[in-house]
Amino acid sequence: MTLPAPEHLFFVCGPTASGKSARALEIAAELDGEIVNADAFQLYRGLEVLTAAPPPEDREKRPHHLYSILSPDQPVDAMTYLRLVVPVIEELLARGKTPIITGGSGLYLKFLSHGPSPLPPGEPTLRAELDAAPLEDLVTSLQALDPVEAARTDLKNRRYVSRALEVCLLAGVPCSTLRDDWEAASSARAEKLRGILVSRPRPDLHDRIARRTRQMLDGGAIQEVATLRNAAPGLEKAIGYGEIRRHLAGEIDRPECESLINAATRQYAKRQDTWFRREHWLKEDRHGI
Repeated sequence: MTLPAPEHLFFVCGPTASGKSARALEIAAELDGEIVNADAFQLYRGLEVLTAAPPPEDREKRPHHLYSILSPDQPVDAMTYLRLVVPVIEELLARGKTPIITGGSGLYLKFLSHGPSPLPPGEPTLRAELDAAPLEDLVTSLQALDPVEAARTDLKNRRYVSRALEVCLLAGVPCSTLRDDWEAASSARAEKLRGILVSRPRPDLHDRIARRTRQMLDGGAIQEVATLRNAAPGLEKAIGYGEIRRHLAGEIDRPECESLINAATRQYAKRQDTWFRREHWLKEDRHGI
């Protein structure tokens, strides 16, 4: 799969509740662009309140793509997302529009901005064989097959050694070669990428999270979860889903449900902020703050 040229894209990233959607609308107007979703849970239909998907009035201002397109029982991962998003971007570019990629799912954004990792997925039979072998044997094999990777791996960490050796055996080339080639290509793309990191002071962000949680629970999220059947495994990880399920089962009351969602959202926002700040090509944006 050929990735779109990085200079033709514009990314609007940031932690949950930071105001990405509103900022994306402004930038879409400035760049004659259309908004493309990069949030894993906003791909699902029937959960627009729970996932804080853009409301209808925002979607009327500029075209939005890849929102509410999957049924809740459809599994999705970063590679699936990439196969969905590339044709959408190609169509926008063919019409002379700038794709404004916005969302908080770091891995989905990373696959689009830098390309998917070239490392092969694990293979159960081989993994079982490696798990059964003594660590010393794994280290010896890795040093023989890929001395470069062995030299930069913590050889006391069985998981790291086993994974590096597994990649060598599955790919048929040194793990270090795959990593280094991908890093070089990734760095070359990063030089041409355009995007912003919507940033807010932590107290302000926490206030926004609390307000949105209250609005979500008042606005129909409980009903969405109550009517949901056969959710895909990944969807069950959506913040609010498990807490609302517990509330519906009578395990927790509404105030505790709200408090738990707030706490989980704050923790998630912190992880998102850490992830995005590692992407040094993103320019910090405090527009309107």
